[in-house]
Amino acid sequence: MKRYKITVNGQTYDVTVEEIAGTGPLARTVAPAAQEAKAAPAVVPAPAAVAAATNLPVSLSVKSPMPGVVMSFKVAAGQDVKKGDVLLILEAMKMENEIVAPQAGKILSLRVPAGASVNTGDSLVDLG
Repeated sequence: MKRYKITVNGQTYDVTVEEIAGTGPLARTVAPAAQEAKAAPAVVPAPAAVAAATNLPVSLSVKSPMPGVVMSFKVAAGQDVKKGDVLLILEAMKMENEIVAPQAGKILSLRVPAGASVNTGDSLVDLG
């Protein structure tokens, strides 16, 4: 058991949390993705290597706005996108979030595989 002190709107609460490993829907959902990531580590080329191969400069690396799991990509390397096009679906807190292109460009690389867990600020897609 872990004990935490949490303050919400100026009111302080003492909270005790019990960790139950391997049970519940979250454990079943996360475990296969984690095993898959361990089984086949992704080899993601560096942006500079991709830019050199395509003769395009990396003008922007789209970063994860929150921690979550990459559910699927809606684009592929080499594809042209417009500002606002959906690049990928990121699941966070049981919600599917559309990550969109902040500007027009060409997809240089997908930095993580589908099913990967990402943290805030991790690079997801390189645009040129």
